[in-house]
Amino acid sequence: MDTSANIIVHGRSGRNIKLLFIILSFLLVLLFMLDLFLGSVSIRPSDVIRSLFIDNGSDIRTIVFKFRLPKAVTSVFVGIALSLSGLQMQTLFRNPLAGPYVLGVSSGASLGVAIVILGFSSGLLSSDFQGFGNWILVVSAWIGAGAVMMLIMFISSRVRDIMTILILGIMLASGLSAIVSIMQYFSSESTLKAYVIWTMGSLGNLSSGQLKVLVISVSAGVLISIITIKRLNTFLLGENYAGSMGMNVKASRTIIFACTSILAGSVTAFCGPIGFIGIAVPHIVRNIFRSSDHAILVPGSILAGGIVMTVSDIVSQLPGSESILPINSVTSLIGIPVVIWIILRNKNNSASF
Repeated sequence: MDTSANIIVHGRSGRNIKLLFIILSFLLVLLFMLDLFLGSVSIRPSDVIRSLFIDNGSDIRTIVFKFRLPKAVTSVFVGIALSLSGLQMQTLFRNPLAGPYVLGVSSGASLGVAIVILGFSSGLLSSDFQGFGNWILVVSAWIGAGAVMMLIMFISSRVRDIMTILILGIMLASGLSAIVSIMQYFSSESTLKAYVIWTMGSLGNLSSGQLKVLVISVSAGVLISIITIKRLNTFLLGENYAGSMGMNVKASRTIIFACTSILAGSVTAFCGPIGFIGIAVPHIVRNIFRSSDHAILVPGSILAGGIVMTVSDIVSQLPGSESILPINSVTSLIGIPVVIWIILRNKNNSASF
């Protein structure tokens, strides 16, 4: 199906778009390396680079491979997952403020994780899960995120006002948080402390097994996102038009639901609920490329999401200090101005992607 004549808007030439992709790719690699260079322990960049290629058994190599490299990889994949899930939700709901954190999808994933950690165990932490247990944790997050996605979609089919859906999403997230709070009340002290720290968001506490599950899950979500590019473009025109073009709307919606749940749920399961990246990055990408074509927005969100999350990770480390900020605080400071800008823009102009 070809909907480009009706909906795809290109504000830049093909040459400029290619140049932008090159610049974003270069920035991502540069920031990834910068994330390896910075940390609570001061290490010369030359020593970091040498440790990546020479196994001399030094403490520097241990720091790089055990702590900095896994955290840098995590930040890139978390940024990719949240950005793509936000892009898909904004397209599917036709709502510029849709995102896994604001509409409660991350809260649904958190509830799934809480049921496993707090509900079925006492004194068992997420870091205690190994092997198959990591998959139990992430699948529970997928189920929780998917359930909330279906509920929000049901509401949005009956309520068209963007702000009303946003308020209902916030209320739903609050309700789910209340359920988790009750579970926390009856949990052990050690589990409660670990869970509260988890809710602040962290990129540096993943075990090698958890990082492997995260990479596999997000990679699967990226693949599905690429496969559904044409479907996402068609959804921009509405479900009725998509059906008239011969697309199986119900099946396509289910696939996108599953993809969003996998992406947002995987991040929440291991890194906690990380806010505002899913809302902010898709809008940043649309303004950079001045296009609504998902063939451009999907790879653009992959690169920009990795960049923004890596920057957030660098800032959270407070370079030159031994203190580390909760990653959720940094992403909120980055994302909230973008959300305010979206609201002010849509106050004078109808939402369109």
